[in-house]
Amino acid sequence: MSKIQMKTPLVEIDGDEMTRVLWPIIKKKLIMPFVDLKTEYYDLGMKKRDETDDQITIDAANAIIKYGVGVKNATITPNEPRVKEYSLKKQWKSPNGTIRAILDGTVFRKPILVNNIKPSVSTWKKPIIVGRHAYGDIYKNAEIFAENGGKLEIRVTDKNGNVKSETIIDINETTIVQGVHNTISSIKSFARACFEYSLDQKVDCWFGTKDTISKTYDQTFKKTFEEIFETEYKEKFTAAGIEYFYTLIDDVVARIMKCDGGILWICKNYDGDVMSDMVASAFGSLAMMTSVLVSPKGYFEYEAAHGTVQKHYYKYLKGEKTSTNPVALIYAWTGALRKRGELDGIYELCSFADRLDKAVITVIESGVMTGDLAAICNPKAKQVVNSEDFIQAIATIL
Repeated sequence: MSKIQMKTPLVEIDGDEMTRVLWPIIKKKLIMPFVDLKTEYYDLGMKKRDETDDQITIDAANAIIKYGVGVKNATITPNEPRVKEYSLKKQWKSPNGTIRAILDGTVFRKPILVNNIKPSVSTWKKPIIVGRHAYGDIYKNAEIFAENGGKLEIRVTDKNGNVKSETIIDINETTIVQGVHNTISSIKSFARACFEYSLDQKVDCWFGTKDTISKTYDQTFKKTFEEIFETEYKEKFTAAGIEYFYTLIDDVVARIMKCDGGILWICKNYDGDVMSDMVASAFGSLAMMTSVLVSPKGYFEYEAAHGTVQKHYYKYLKGEKTSTNPVALIYAWTGALRKRGELDGIYELCSFADRLDKAVITVIESGVMTGDLAAICNPKAKQVVNSEDFIQAIATIL
């Protein structure tokens, strides 16, 4: 049969370890037989980032700005052991954090539901979408290890030379200091992206910070959201029959555990990092979670919500077969292809993405699955397969 033609390339961003092994298999078995795939390729594997002093990460982000849609594999954010393992020049920053900062986007993560896997939280019946701010906080921080303590201060010098400062503490012992920031423009973009996504999905919108403790930083998030909602979105939400709800972050966590789902949970950057993993795990698996970075300027980056699956990679290097779940990687590709089809007016590409998603669900619900899902499914799995056999089963259905 003739392949579906693409007009504009996707920005293809490769990654590390086990997910890097699965990436080309997914392309070969599930996409390239049906689509005349056009991509602009960037290798964000750990060695290439080190070789280019991380310039390739910046280049990849700028390519997404150029073409509008990217698809990203999982990548390593190196700590000290990783520096030794890969003989790196230094502990490079998170590539996800770098790309998110350049695109000024919001990350939306949504669990993939199948009938034979029930959430571990019994009240959850519908997906809980996590909207994560993708700029600032600890991902763009500055840190100091103060061996002898001292007078720890926050100091700001504006463009006119005016200085504002505040003493954090005066202490005479070894101390660690961290400084974080955010911008009002980014918070506004975050608010509008969340409200627009909530309207698009027709779900209620919950937001929580710790404004009672953080009376400038977190309270600014709260007030900015309130202002934008009241002036731009209140009437739209009323017409759609949905609501925006604000409370403290600890209260949101308590409420989430007793709700039935079907909401957008808005989180600041670190909160979203942690809570999206909790939501994914409770719904079944970290590999059963879609993730898309949405920029206010109309750029989209689809990615796997999980890491590089390091333990499985070490087994793979020994020649062992692994039962790594590739679903999130597949859905990153289908999300990007669908969006590319929408933007370029290629109905066949959108339809293909839908069919591939359906094939994945069909295989799992037939009882054929990877080990992570077999451990939690009901009824019991009919066949537990390795990664390549699982991908082949999807290809056969497709």
